[in-house]
Amino acid sequence: MSVLKKHILLILFISSLGFSQTDPIEIYLIDAYCTREVPHKFKLSFYTSDICKSKVILEDEYEYEVSVEFTDLHKAEILIHDLAFNDNIVEFVIITETENGRVDTSEVFDFDLPYEPKLKGGSDFFTLCLFGSAIFLLPYPNYLFYGESDLFSLTKEIPVISFRGRSTDYPSGYLSLEYTYIFDSGAPNYLRAGYKKLFELPHTEYIAPGVSLFTNFNSNHGISPEFTVGLFTVKDTFTFYTRYRYNLKLNKSGQNFHEISIGLYSAFFSVYL
Repeated sequence: MSVLKKHILLILFISSLGFSQTDPIEIYLIDAYCTREVPHKFKLSFYTSDICKSKVILEDEYEYEVSVEFTDLHKAEILIHDLAFNDNIVEFVIITETENGRVDTSEVFDFDLPYEPKLKGGSDFFTLCLFGSAIFLLPYPNYLFYGESDLFSLTKEIPVISFRGRSTDYPSGYLSLEYTYIFDSGAPNYLRAGYKKLFELPHTEYIAPGVSLFTNFNSNHGISPEFTVGLFTVKDTFTFYTRYRYNLKLNKSGQNFHEISIGLYSAFFSVYL
């Protein structure tokens, strides 16, 4: 073999080594999803074009080790239930490190959250607190069929104690206090204490049968079976609902009456047990 050919082969060999050293690691995703069961986990698995160590970074903030040993098959299960995100779509990148110390960053991937995440960022939290305070203070419209009269009222329900369930979106049920003011009524002030049991449904937020005791501090005291339908969420924290309630008197001087109301539900200020 001539000296020229040897030089050409040597140059090609060195060039191939240079290219192999500079080619980035290829990522081949197998799985990247969030589990639906609680606690929510991010399940990630992928192959790499060369053996390497790896880690994953979620939303440029949360960093986790995937493979601490050199391998070409990488798997991880990461608890993300308590993490705060900006949206239901979470972006992530994979960082790899080869045996010779080269570090590569993958393209941006993403996965969907099957639940409403906690809000991230101070401004969002401040907005949420302001909105929550407004919801906490404002009463909601209520329409009464009271004997021969149709009356309008304003009512305010406060979930005082909520009971944890398997869902992260809603409690299994809650105890509440409620104050109602009925316009054009001889005894306008009503106070209630009751319990609601929540059942989540796929095509709406929830249904909630419940029962409460009521008094107007005068002539009407009784018990009220009711039924609530949570229709949709507002600001990912409050649920717009509609409710029907039948008020059954327990004393002779009282009167039975029906109610239809709308409002916003949130356990934001509730004590969880």
